[in-house]
Amino acid sequence: MHRCMISRTSLQTLRGMARRVNPTRTPFVIRPMSSESTKSAPPPTSNSTYHSLTDFDIRSKVILVTGGARGLGLTQSEALAQAGATVYALDLHDSAPSEFTKVSEKTPNMHYCKTDVRCPKTLESTCRGIADKEGRMDGMIASAGILDEVSSLEASKEQFQRVMDINVTGCFLSAQACAREMVRLGKKGGSILLVASMSGMIANRDVHMAAYNSSKGAVHQMARNLASEWGKEYGIRVNTLSPGYIMTDMVQQMFRKVPERKDLWSHQNMLGRLSTPAEYRGAAVFLMSDASSYMTGADLMMDGGHRAW
Repeated sequence: MHRCMISRTSLQTLRGMARRVNPTRTPFVIRPMSSESTKSAPPPTSNSTYHSLTDFDIRSKVILVTGGARGLGLTQSEALAQAGATVYALDLHDSAPSEFTKVSEKTPNMHYCKTDVRCPKTLESTCRGIADKEGRMDGMIASAGILDEVSSLEASKEQFQRVMDINVTGCFLSAQACAREMVRLGKKGGSILLVASMSGMIANRDVHMAAYNSSKGAVHQMARNLASEWGKEYGIRVNTLSPGYIMTDMVQQMFRKVPERKDLWSHQNMLGRLSTPAEYRGAAVFLMSDASSYMTGADLMMDGGHRAW
């Protein structure tokens, strides 16, 4: 092993230079570096001061999650609450489902409100009540949605309309009610996330979901338009999240009817598996935080590489 040899004259020269550069500080001390010291040394920064990444801090924020009592919405509600936000889950049930209760018992800053996203008056009164109580409105995740698999030759108008009413109209009314409270409170800025799907951009192979896929394509376009309307004047950001196949209760019910789909869908992406709701927790926190402050009118695609083949 070779050692770096520094002569006494060179060492005195280096110390003199250090005093001239930092005359008010203790002179630099040159010591040989061991392998252990290099491993434990923190990464260098511009001012040698280390801080936490506060852009992800959402502890002061009030965030609504539609469809937030079950499935993906519940997982995202829990993630936001664990990150410190005050979270209101808006869902259709008369009282909080047992799944929500189990989670909220461990996370006291989670609240439940019965709300039908298809009813504008109910949405408006719910959002107004929360805004008045908390004195602020910082964000919303519009996660309420349904999936109905039916042949397009057999689908009724009522079946198609129900999917569009919840997935599209309900999504719009939710975003609108939240944005109105942000504007009313004079808040400059806010984040609204519309949960779309990779199915809004592709046709799922051998799956008859024309209504669902059409609804998610509409959500993508809706987000771009809302972002363009609300960004410059109000500072409200609107984005979409496009998950791939997720092992939710809804999808598992589908697998009971057609079990071969689990393996088929798993092999259609680059990771060779289906996702879990927990894998979208970080996306929720990122898109509700200031870490995504320059992101609007955009889509966050999380599909395991399904569309990248």
